[in-house]
Formats: sequence, C-alpha cells, structure tokens
Amino acid sequence: MRNKNILALICALGLTTFTSSAQNLWPEVTKEMKPWTRWWWMGSAVDKQNLERELQLMNQAGFGGVEITPIYGAKGFEKRYINFLSDKWLDMLKVTTDQSAKLGMGVDMNLGTGWPFGGSFVTNEYAATKFFLDEIDLQKGAKLTFPLKVSDKKQTYSQLQALRAFKGNGAEINLDQYLTSTSGEWIASDNVKVIALFTGRTRQQVKRAAPGGEGMTVDHLGKASAKFYFDHFAHIFNGKNLNVRSFFNDSYEVYGANWTDSFLAEFERIKGYKLQDHLLDFSGKGTDLDRQARIKTDYREVISYCLQNNFLVPFTKFTNDHNALSRNQAHGSPGNLIDLYASTDIAECETFGSSFFNIPGLRRDKEDVRNVDPDPMMFKFATSATHLSGKKYTTSETFTWLTEHFKTALSQAKPEVEQLFLAGVNHVFYHGTTYTPNDVSFPGWLFYASTNFVTNNSFWDHLPGLNSYVTRVQSVMQSGVADNEILVYWPVYDVWQDTTSAFKTLSVHHVDEWLHPSSFYKQSVRLQRQGYSFDFISDAFIAKTKVQNKQLVTSEKANPYKVIYVPSTKYFSVQTFKNLLRLASDGATVIFESLPKDVEGYHNYEARRKQLADQVALLKLKSDVAHQYTKYGKGKIYVTTDVQTALETEQIFSERLVRTGINFTRRVVGNEVYYYLVNHNKRNVDQKVALNNVRKYYSLLDPQTGKIYNLPQQEGHIRLQIPSGYAWIVLASDEKKVEKDYNYIEILEEVNSFSQPWKLTFIKGGPQLPKAETLSKLSYWTALNKADMNKFSGIGVYETSIDLTKKEGKSYLLKLGAVGESARVIINGKDAGIVWSHPYHIEVSDFLQSGKNTVRIEVANLMANRMRDLDARKVNWKNYHEINFVNINYKPFDASQWKIMDSGLNGPIQLFSF
Repeated sequence: MRNKNILALICALGLTTFTSSAQNLWPEVTKEMKPWTRWWWMGSAVDKQNLERELQLMNQAGFGGVEITPIYGAKGFEKRYINFLSDKWLDMLKVTTDQSAKLGMGVDMNLGTGWPFGGSFVTNEYAATKFFLDEIDLQKGAKLTFPLKVSDKKQTYSQLQALRAFKGNGAEINLDQYLTSTSGEWIASDNVKVIALFTGRTRQQVKRAAPGGEGMTVDHLGKASAKFYFDHFAHIFNGKNLNVRSFFNDSYEVYGANWTDSFLAEFERIKGYKLQDHLLDFSGKGTDLDRQARIKTDYREVISYCLQNNFLVPFTKFTNDHNALSRNQAHGSPGNLIDLYASTDIAECETFGSSFFNIPGLRRDKEDVRNVDPDPMMFKFATSATHLSGKKYTTSETFTWLTEHFKTALSQAKPEVEQLFLAGVNHVFYHGTTYTPNDVSFPGWLFYASTNFVTNNSFWDHLPGLNSYVTRVQSVMQSGVADNEILVYWPVYDVWQDTTSAFKTLSVHHVDEWLHPSSFYKQSVRLQRQGYSFDFISDAFIAKTKVQNKQLVTSEKANPYKVIYVPSTKYFSVQTFKNLLRLASDGATVIFESLPKDVEGYHNYEARRKQLADQVALLKLKSDVAHQYTKYGKGKIYVTTDVQTALETEQIFSERLVRTGINFTRRVVGNEVYYYLVNHNKRNVDQKVALNNVRKYYSLLDPQTGKIYNLPQQEGHIRLQIPSGYAWIVLASDEKKVEKDYNYIEILEEVNSFSQPWKLTFIKGGPQLPKAETLSKLSYWTALNKADMNKFSGIGVYETSIDLTKKEGKSYLLKLGAVGESARVIINGKDAGIVWSHPYHIEVSDFLQSGKNTVRIEVANLMANRMRDLDARKVNWKNYHEINFVNINYKPFDASQWKIMDSGLNGPIQLFSF
C-alpha cells in the first residue's frame, strides 16, 4: 500500500523562490547557478530597446546569462542587419553587457558567427585544409609531366607535398625532387603506381553565418592559421573592455579538414620518422595491414596534438588575454577527447535528441523524436576533463532537437537535464532562445534546431518552474568538488589503431562504432550500475598524476581518487605503463582487467614492444592465474576480470542505494557530502538505505520546491521516499542543519471535495482568446472540439470551489491528474506554485482553510495547436535566409496535418490528506 500511495508524494513543484528557512542551507545563488541560454541574433538585427526588453524578460524567467551567437537573418528585415564586429555591432554588444550587469546576468559570446570559426577575412592561405592522395598508374616508359595538378578541379590553392612511385613488388622510388618543378618530365622505368600527396582546401564556408561573418572556415590544425584568426579579433578588441565572461567554440564540424600545410614537419618532429616515406600504407594500398594501422595511429595522434596545441591552447590564451574564459565543445573532434576538453577553461558537452525514460505518463511520441538515443556516458568525457583539471564548470548545449518544434513540454525537459547533472554537468545552456523585435508578430523569429525557449512560447510564464529547479540543483553541483572514487583509463589507441580511412572523428552520433564495442565502455556501464562513481583518465593525465596518502591526485584542486582501473586494452603506451608502475610504487592501487598486449603506433615499435614486455615482467605475475595481485613498492597491482571484488578488497564499496533503482552523483564540500538522487524508473521508491558517507545527520533539500527537512535515521539508515520522476538532494553532515523532520506519507486518505462545476476562461494567448465555458465535468479544453479552442495556445484558467473541514495535524496533497502541459495552482488567492513535471502533485496544506476554498488552476498548453492553424491557413511565418525552417528530420516544416494536442486539465483532480 505504501508504494502505491507514494505516487502522490511530496510538495509543490517549481516554486520560484527559496523559503527563508531554506536560505541558510541552500548555497547562495550566483548567476552561473541559474540556467543560461544560447541567444541567436538573426542577422544581428538587434537594437537597444529590444535587447534590454528581452534580457529583462529572461531575467524574470530565471535565466542567469546568455551566449550570443549571430546567425543568418529573417527576410524582409535586411535594412536592420548589422555586420558582425562593426562599430555598431560592438555598440549592441555593450548594450547587452551593460544591461546584463544591471540585472546580475552574464554574457558569453561565440568567437565567430554560426559555426565553425571562419569569416570573410580568412584567405586561402589560412583556410581549412585537407590532403589529397592522387594515384597515377604508369606503364613502363610512360611519362609524368610537371607541374602536377591535384585531381580535384575545384582546388584553386594546392601544393604537392610528397611524390612516390611504387613498383609491383612494393619497392619505392622517391620523386620528391620534382615537388617544386614547373616543367619537365619523369619516365617510368617499370610499371609503377605513383602516389602524389597534395595539400588543398576543404572550401567549407561558415555554416549559418551572420552578415559580416560569411566566408571560409579557418584551418583549426595550423599554428599560423589559428594565430591569424585570433589576431584578427585581438586587433578589433584592442583597448575595449568587452565585459564578456567567456568566448565559445561550437562542436568540431570542420568537415573534411584533415591536414595543415605544416603537418609533415609536425609529424616528423613528434613521431621521429617521415610520413611521406610511407605513402603506400598511409593511402591504404599496402599489403601489411598491421603497419597500415600503426602509421594511421601515429597520424591520428599528431592530428590530436595539432588541434590541442595549435588551436585550443592558443584559443584559451587569447580569451584569457581579454579577461575572459574559453569554452569549447570537443566532441566530434579528431583527437583524444579528454585532453581536448581539458585544454580550455570550460568543457562543454551536448545533448542531441531525446532519451527514453520509464516514467509513467511522460509523453514521448515516436513521430516527434529523432532516431537517436543520447548516451550519458558520452557526457563524462567532458565532466572528467573538468574534474581531473580541478576546474569548476562543465557546461552543456542542452535540449537540441529534444522533440519536434512546438511540442516540447517542460516535463520532458526535466529528466533530460537530470541525465546531465547525474553525469557531472553543472552549468547548462538551453538550446535555445532567438532574439525577436517587439514588432514581429507571432511566433516571432525562430531557429531551426531549437526547443524554442522564447517569450512567445505559451509555457513561458511557467518556465520559472524548470529554471528554479535547475538553479537549485546547480547551486549544489557547483559547490565543492565531485566525489568520484575511481579513475577509469580510456584506451584511445584501441580506437585509433585500425586500417579505416586515416581521418577519424569521435562524434556523438557514431558512438556505436568507436565507443560501445569497447571493454572500456562495457566496464564503465557495469561499474555505474553497481553503484560506483568514476571519471575517465587519459595517458597525458596519468603522466601528471601523483600519489598522496595512497590516493591519486590529478591536480591541486581535484578531489583525490582511490584507485585507477584499466579495462582490457590491446594497444598501450610503454610510457603510460611505466607511469602506472610509478604510481603503484608510490602507494597507489592499480587494477587491470587484463595486461596490455602490444604497443601503439609505428616508430621503433619492435623495440618498444620489448620494453613493454620487460615492464610487465617486473610484476612477476603468473600467466595461468585469472585473478591475482602483487604488492609493488608501496602500492598494489591487480590483474582480474572481477573488478568489484578487487575494489571491495581495497575497502572501496559501491553505493547500495542503486539497488532501489535510484541514480546518484555526489559532491564534497569540506567534510560534508551532497547526494543528488533521481528516480527515472516506473516504480516509486520507498525504502531504507545506508549511504556510504556515514554522518550524524542527514538533511533533505527538495530541488523541486526549495524546502528543507531533517531526515531521521535509524542505525545508520535513512528512508528514501521518492516517486517516479522526482529528485532529492540529501546532505550528509556531522552538524544538524534543520529541526523540522520530513513528513513521510504512510497512508493517503482521499477527501471527496471536487463536486462543483468548473469555470473555464482564457487569459493569455492567441490567435484570440476563446469564450468562457462552464464545465459540469472537468476536461481538456480541446475535448470540447470548438474551433477557437482547438487552435489556441496560451493559458486557460479552471476555477471551482470546495468545502473542507481541515483537520489538525494533517497535511494535504493535491493531485492534478492529466495536465496539458503545465499549471500554476492558486488557492484562496494565494500562489501555491507551478506544477510542471511528473508527478503532477502539489502539497497545499498552508493554503487551505476550513470552510469554502477557491481553487484556481492556470494551465499553459504548447504552441503546437496554434502553429497547426497557421500552417493550415498558409500564413507565411517561415521566412528566413539560409536553411529557413525545417522539421526534426530536416525536411520543410509543415504543421498543418498535425493532430490537435490535448490541452488543458483533464484530471481527475483529487485532494488527499496524510
């Protein structure tokens, strides 16, 4: 009976302010703790009055800041366009930063328009670069005439960088003496295959560019090109106090950019041999597949180095020189994601599409979601980089294509953002908000891939519910440091070492190819399900890690880790293995699923293979024993497929609370520990648990309401009572924080109160306000099947009254039943709060009185029905340059054939006492 009744549990969802008693326990809110939003400036057609107006509205809705990204404009408004970085544009930036400062908000800025970095000032010399491997088959006696031209006829800027001829037996003829020849010929003495390595340009233009930002994409891999790009902005910004908190770089979508003009020199310097001496293998035409894979591994490692050291590190220096931070999305990059994320001040991941959550009643219509399944494990590459570096923030581009346009409810956003928090993200950016002047009619200006957190959205008045929740969670997630016990080594060389095409990007959309098949991924998932907390670590971070008191310290500001775990991997760096032995010798515990089998890469690999074998031999382990460990110096090394037993042997225990189905993450502040607990399962949780962090007192901070309570404990156990779709924050402390105990629900008794008719009126929205109705039976307003209601988007008000004999010592819970899609509850003229997510329940004890009570429920639906009407009447609201406006499958958008979405309040509404 208890589990059934707990569905009704808990308090008002989404109150927009903290209660005075809670202010002493919740961290003091900063602007970074509030959600921020990507603010698209269409055509940069902005003006002072509308900038200040929109910032004021966003501040009132609970946003803490904006990220300015200029993009293409709306047709018909060309005279309002402002060229990117012009004096007028910079004036508008100052208007934005000045108004934001007055409101206590922050401003980030894309260091470009659209994406990726580039612009009209980028010349061919500095444009995104690619290589061409042209093949020419010559018969004996045939001529090769110079100068050679690249096969791609569209190339206007190319250079021959290597030239080799290969006989049938693989013997190579070096023809590099002809690289700069402008005339002459070479005659083949045998039948040969000639391979010519050219460098050329991708010719990619900036996507979704704003006026003044059009042009070629810059070469992200070259030191000279990156310097050229940043110097351009440094010249424009010179002497200006921009008051921009950070500059932003979007996900790596520099399509086909796999080279830089200086790459061969970089490669030889880093790897110790010439790539051009191995063109047959590099081109995939050699017969030795192992050598091919090794050479391509070296190429990929050097590409990663170039992106990190030639672009991201200088990007961070540029931003810091301008009193700002660097913020970067590394996913999609051709490199070691952990190191790339860590190369800027703020690592940013991304959600794309929607996840399935088994929360009863949570809407997920298959025709309204993309055929993708976001993997939260992918987020941990960014959060791990933050935690290893001891930095404060991990951001996220959040809700990109969450559902089809105009069909995303706040309730659908909640579990999606909770997945980010559980992975360690603590500073979310919504995707997003489009600037719209006040004189542009509904629906205003809109971005094609957005969830549309815009002021014209009918859920805008209820958005403070979601934003307050995000703020409360982030206030905790930004406090202290992450509390993860384990470092899990990411074997990037296993990803790199293959014979596929040389260039390899690690994108969010292809994790089933490069991530899911690995033992690393499978063991990480297993550890998480068992209740362990961990971060990923790279070779570079292992090299920097030290041991203090037998714990692993990755940086001065990072929380120490208890153990490092190496999942089964084939290719391994000798230096990394030596570093692991060093850590063990200094007192650390290292656990291998299995010992590495081979070294990575090509240079001197036979000698390095012997070195690795010699290092492994130092452990003196038996080859025929499955589970074993050895003392090594002051520490231990395990080799076992049973990592949990090894961890428990080391007194590292999983959190048993996961057995209830609850997901969690932890933050440490001094000697206190915050647990963020989320129930994404279909069952409600009502169970006693013992937390690993044993303290004298436990407090509940309810992030949905802001209320706080003491959680009584019995013999080290506390009772969790968390309904499906709900979240708790539990603070473990040796100091008692609050006197009032949490009021657990034991039995719910229904109060038969709602027998009077309901008055339905409409107070805000369009295209016009429908006429009022009196309902003998509660229903969605769309169920009345009236034309004006079927096309209405906005707020409808349901009002009735109830008679109640309020009992002393009883609490009262109002269940709203089916809501389309969010509601504000007002009882006896007092605002009880916003109910915006599952479960649609609200604790209303403080608002009820004995006798007659008026109940007013203001329900906001979504924009869908109104957009359906616009398209059915062929109103031309989709009128943009560039991509214009598309649906979730990137087809022309048309809502005219949509089914009418249920809107309003369907109930049943029930009042319970407990």
